Amino acid sequence: MSGRNETAMIRRIADKHGVSAEAVATALSALRQGGGGMAQFSHPAFGGMAQWSSGGMSMVGDMFDKVLKSKLDGVMTDLAAALKDGSLGETGGHAAHSKESSSRGKTGEDWPPELGRPSSSGSQNDMRYAFFPDSRRLIVEERNGRTTYDTGAHRITGVSQQQSGDRTITFTGPDGPVSLKGLKVVE
Repeated sequence: MSGRNETAMIRRIADKHGVSAEAVATALSALRQGGGGMAQFSHPAFGGMAQWSSGGMSMVGDMFDKVLKSKLDGVMTDLAAALKDGSLGETGGHAAHSKESSSRGKTGEDWPPELGRPSSSGSQNDMRYAFFPDSRRLIVEERNGRTTYDTGAHRITGVSQQQSGDRTITFTGPDGPVSLKGLKVVE
């Protein structure tokens, strides 16, 4: 797609959802880096830090702002559809993601198929995760490898990662935070 057509598409989506074209362009860049199925970025139009995945997870800076969350959902859904149908060119990302994308597939197809489809997945820094509700499994992949957890009754809808020295990962669900320390590691 030419730059001019992409700019026009970005403007249409921005106008439709009442946000700036710059906000939509930032979201598009993050969505491309996430292979067209997930994004994490920061922009004031979405209250700062925002996360979205095609499995139905979305978070905005103010978690109680339903209007803002609805805008994010609308923008991201429209962008994902435009990427999928080719209206906005290809997904993929910058060079840092190209090896990862080619070895895993753009949407993380290398998750174990016996676990089913993940309902929530994402990545941040050098960590990625996927939650499989049918098998009650959470996979966390970091530099040192992949760990599978039994989530029991917990349903995972998102993640927060503390950026300090220990880089603590806490998952979130409808009933509140879910710490990895409280989950059983499975083989």
